[in-house]
Amino acid sequence: MNIKESSKIAIQITSILGVFFALVSLYFFFSNQTPIIVLVSLFIFFILVSYWIINGFIEKYISEHIKVIYKLIHNQKVKKSPSEKNRPLKVSSIKSVHQQVLDWSENYEKEISQLKELEKYRKEYIGNISHELKTPLFAIQGYISTLLEGGIDDETINLKYLERSDKNLNRLISIVNELETISQLESGEVKLEKIRFNIKALTDELIESFEMKAENRNMRLYYGKTYDRPIYVIADKNQIGKLLTNLISNAIKYGYANTGKVKISFFDMDTNLLIEVTDNGPGISKEDLPRIFERFYRTDRARSREMGGTGLGLAIVKHIVEAHQQTIYTRSTVGIGTTFGFTLEKG
Repeated sequence: MNIKESSKIAIQITSILGVFFALVSLYFFFSNQTPIIVLVSLFIFFILVSYWIINGFIEKYISEHIKVIYKLIHNQKVKKSPSEKNRPLKVSSIKSVHQQVLDWSENYEKEISQLKELEKYRKEYIGNISHELKTPLFAIQGYISTLLEGGIDDETINLKYLERSDKNLNRLISIVNELETISQLESGEVKLEKIRFNIKALTDELIESFEMKAENRNMRLYYGKTYDRPIYVIADKNQIGKLLTNLISNAIKYGYANTGKVKISFFDMDTNLLIEVTDNGPGISKEDLPRIFERFYRTDRARSREMGGTGLGLAIVKHIVEAHQQTIYTRSTVGIGTTFGFTLEKG
């Protein structure tokens, strides 16, 4: 027997008792019996009638009003869980409805909080991309304006300003190309061409290509230990080349000149291979560490722009790893250095 049926039976019994005590009261009243009995009978009758009215009102209130609130909550949940669309609507008591309202309110507040965070990120991202694009554009505009106003005839500046304009144009092209790369990786437009290849040989080629850059800063590139045999992985060789290029380039760029070291290590992880790129640079603070893979996020904006780069390299690295359905992580200590590690399927 459910609560609704129990309530109906209680109302019927109350009605019968109410009528009975009403008749008893009338009998004593017209029989001139002791007034106390009449008063007691009337008092009991009043209590029973009051119970009947209040019980009926509550039942009506739950069924007609609180259910409306519950339906609104139910509809919100249906939008999130279509599989629950045909689930029957049940309201057992005011307490259960109140709890569900509280649960809905808590979930709603979480959604509002998440939306606020997304909006904050969106505004920051738009501000960053606007700044990154305006900086080279304004520089180009300044150089060209100077040339048009007569600087083109001045041999001391005309070639220099054209070269600077070209450099800023190349920066703009790099930003647009890298944004396009990220967009393609996110949307799945980039189809990975996974093959089995020797990642040690690929890394050897990259180290050789970075030798001059490292020598210019008097930095050392080396392996964590001697790897005297091929190390095979299954991945998109071209994309992994871009990934390692970004990590090694950043390690050289932001490392300490003259005392900098960049170490590359491979670790066997059963079905996967872990690749780490470690530097002994200034490190990254705990506050900045969770955001380093965001587009255009820079831990030191002034120094980053001075060193060049678009601020998109690590975002691309993260998307390449995720496209391979693998993981990437970072550990860093200020004043000691930073390590970027990612996994690939072993070949």
